[in-house]
Amino acid sequence: MFENLSNKLSKTLSKIRNYGRLTEQNIKDTLNEIYINLLEADVVLEVIKDFISKIKKEVIGKKINNNFTPGQEFIKLVHKNLIKIMNSSNKNINIATQPPAVILFTGLQGAGKTTSVVKLAYFLKKKYKKKIIVVSTDIYRPAAIKQLKILSESVKINYLNISSDFSPIEISKKALHYAKINFYDILIVDTAGRLHIDSKMMKEIKDIHHLLCPIETLFVIDAMTGQDAINSAKKFNKILPITGIFLTKTDSDTRGGVFLSVKYIIKKPIKFIGTGEKINNIAIFNPEIIASKILGMSTELTIIENIKKKINFKKNQKLFKKLKNKNKLSLQDFLEQLEQIKKIGNENINHLLKKMQINNIQSSKHSIMNIVNIDTSTINNIKTIMKSMTDLEKKDVDIINFSRKKRISLGSGVSILKINAILKQYNQMKLVTKKMKKNNNMNKIIKYVKNFFNLKN
Repeated sequence: MFENLSNKLSKTLSKIRNYGRLTEQNIKDTLNEIYINLLEADVVLEVIKDFISKIKKEVIGKKINNNFTPGQEFIKLVHKNLIKIMNSSNKNINIATQPPAVILFTGLQGAGKTTSVVKLAYFLKKKYKKKIIVVSTDIYRPAAIKQLKILSESVKINYLNISSDFSPIEISKKALHYAKINFYDILIVDTAGRLHIDSKMMKEIKDIHHLLCPIETLFVIDAMTGQDAINSAKKFNKILPITGIFLTKTDSDTRGGVFLSVKYIIKKPIKFIGTGEKINNIAIFNPEIIASKILGMSTELTIIENIKKKINFKKNQKLFKKLKNKNKLSLQDFLEQLEQIKKIGNENINHLLKKMQINNIQSSKHSIMNIVNIDTSTINNIKTIMKSMTDLEKKDVDIINFSRKKRISLGSGVSILKINAILKQYNQMKLVTKKMKKNNNMNKIIKYVKNFFNLKN
């Protein structure tokens, strides 16, 4: 997904990433390249112009955030405005109504409506534990009815089999009645693909909508079709009150234009995306993730999501507060940090540190990279020697002289050589944190996570 656009934008933004100074000229040159990148990705011209204009207003002549290089701040601004283009306040699916909540699917033929109906039914059943039934009103394509039946049964979703001898309106009426008397929470209705220029078919979908009064009317768009599908959705929306977009085939080599254009042009949110052919390949649309993928930052985002799950932010905040107040880093603090590093994974942290360019504020002798490359035996040895240490020694490692080391070694069974290696690593971390604090970089990792990816603890 977005491979072509992502590669082009990454190439464009890599030039400005490490600039120590942004000038009006290098900003304009970069924005001109971004303009071309987006145009080639089939983004609607109106969207591109507005996007470029907003970035210009925010960056030219404005003060740059001290936590980033000017180039990094510019990229952060691009990321933020990509999110704005796609974001919406009402992107969640609405099922808060007296049952049955009716969800109506509509769109062009071949967009993937039938598969999307079952994907959404499966998703809602798993996530919200709802009693769901699906029905097809597509009497014009018998294979559609059969397809819905087979797919529904394959994932144990209830399917209402009504003869295609009935009209779509009659099928809709029977389905609604059946869902009510059998106490279903949700009724999802599949409809035939149609063009907005087909007045007869458009009247039919309008009548179905009027009868069912759906709480959600989702327009299905094939992510590969680009601007044509967006134009159709815009015209559909004039006849039918669309509440959201379901994007399909997003796992293909889509150029990305539809993601960045659809919400802006139709003024309706993207609510779901189909991420593959399997029924469970469905995701709630997340503009932050998509923006990161477009900018080639999906690896970093994945790492940070993993960090959020594994890291103990309360302990970290307590430690940062302690160090801010000029207290010493205790051996217990050191152990807790190493255990968190081990949980997250050295490779992930190294990747983030390189991206953030934190390592360049350290001397090679006291590099963060040397500290994070720890193994399980080091952690186990620290835990073992701590059992043979006094409370004062744990709090103030500097008092540990040779005679104390000898006593700790005898009590723990850990050699003096290994104790020296642990204390050396401890001193490295202490010097690094001291230097980071002095250079106002203590919270750079956390700020980078929060600001660059718009994530919160």
